Amino acid sequence: MGNFLAGKVVAVTGAGRGIGRAVAIAAAAEGARVVVNDYGVSVDGSSPTSEVAEAVVKEIVATGGEAVAVADDVSTMAGGQRIVDVALSSYGRLDGVVCVAGILRERMLFNMTEEEWDSVVATHLKGTFTLFRAASAVMRKQRGGTLIGFTSGNHQGSVSQANYSAAKGGIISLVRSAALGLHKYGVTANAVAPVARTRMSAGVPMELAEIGEPEDVAALVVYLLSDRAREGGVTGQVYTIAGAKLAVWAQPRELRAAYAVGGWTPEAIAEFLPGAVGVDAMPMLAQVAAMEEAARGGARPNAQ
Repeated sequence: MGNFLAGKVVAVTGAGRGIGRAVAIAAAAEGARVVVNDYGVSVDGSSPTSEVAEAVVKEIVATGGEAVAVADDVSTMAGGQRIVDVALSSYGRLDGVVCVAGILRERMLFNMTEEEWDSVVATHLKGTFTLFRAASAVMRKQRGGTLIGFTSGNHQGSVSQANYSAAKGGIISLVRSAALGLHKYGVTANAVAPVARTRMSAGVPMELAEIGEPEDVAALVVYLLSDRAREGGVTGQVYTIAGAKLAVWAQPRELRAAYAVGGWTPEAIAEFLPGAVGVDAMPMLAQVAAMEEAARGGARPNAQ
């Protein structure tokens, strides 16, 4: 076992399988005591069971680590609070939370139902909020801690997962808000946009040019949970890890501006916007067009 997280208490949601499981096991291997949360549902959010969380706890304990299972639903305020309460009752503190839990309900926007929208946003976005909210109250009093949300490259947009993309974009804004609001209390917040082989990525209808394993993602998360990251001022960031690739996303900013004396009219905007302000090209549009062309030819599309 290592000591990168020695003495820390970390809670991980969606920790029964895939990336969440890898994070929980890696954190324990680096000395953390881990609260393993998983509602135990299938990819679409159905059929909950507590067994998956308990199985990961047994794995950790078998290798000499310390862990406790919580099978609550993070899309509820009570579920997020219970994870924090269990960390405090079991270990007396909480130093980091990692929100990996998520489900998919794929559907074109014009066919998407309210339930398909609500369930995905509730699990991803609200599920991150419920734990961030409960954990940040503790970390504020401790004067330290780390919040980690899981986003996706699909925060740029998605052809048939508007619910998922909207939730993942919201998580980035939530993370940046937490970084700003909690900085003075010594609390950091960051987001991870992983590309790894999991039961979710298995359904992606394209060849991913850059992809890794859950353990690759876990290595980044362990770093972000560590004092090394906090001392380095790492907060409010979005990182992608895809196998050998590690990347940071740009902060949102204005690109160009034009000013009108006396205010804008539709006619003035029509004259000035195309040349003076213009557009910021949407790379995903070209990628989608290439994928559609490949599909028409019977090939499996490639994602860059």
